[in-house]
Amino acid sequence: MKGLLDPSALDALARRIQALRAKTVENGCTQAEALLAVAKVAELLDRHDLTLGDAALREALCERRAYRTQGRKRIPLDVCVGAVAAFCDCRVWREKQPDGEIAFVFFGLSADAEAAHCLAGVIDAAIRTELGRYKTSAEYQRVRHQDRHMANASFALGMAASIADRLTAAKAARERGRGGDSRGLVVMKSARVEAEMRKLDLALRTVRRPARVVSPPAYDAGGAAAARVDIGPDGDTS
Repeated sequence: MKGLLDPSALDALARRIQALRAKTVENGCTQAEALLAVAKVAELLDRHDLTLGDAALREALCERRAYRTQGRKRIPLDVCVGAVAAFCDCRVWREKQPDGEIAFVFFGLSADAEAAHCLAGVIDAAIRTELGRYKTSAEYQRVRHQDRHMANASFALGMAASIADRLTAAKAARERGRGGDSRGLVVMKSARVEAEMRKLDLALRTVRRPARVVSPPAYDAGGAAAARVDIGPDGDTS
């Protein structure tokens, strides 16, 4: 019944999202596959939102899902993790784990946090896969060996920035396509997440990123890799 939270339906949704990530990331992930995953996650979340009512939202739990970066330094995902969180109606922050590794912590309703965690993994894998392809390109072979580290970082950064732009555009398109009731639900979800965030009593602070020196050709190549597949307003890819 609409208005009552169905734990079994929520568990089923989480399993579908987890299976989507596993299938997409298992053997590497291309840009096209990443954006197809974005569209599929959006469809699953929107379908789930339609089953929620005021009562369900009041009893829905917020959760933390930490995406570990397997390192102690900033990675290209930094650039688009905020757009991933916004796409999934979550909050996100960067947190050092006890072992020194860095994690992006997504916080939101259970399904939304799971979806954000899924997309972070899919996009991270896509950037790594496309970077591997870039390294075999004729363009890359012309880069001097001493400049290749910067070229690698610039390509990944350009791709991440482009993906962030596409996530932002896709989120806006989803909002435009929602009816009045659905838009109201988004506002209620946001208020719910903010209320639960206050209970965590976190001392979050905004850190200004240092300016990055990039190789313009490599940065543009990364942006072009991300631009080859777009997400339409209805969630389809073209």
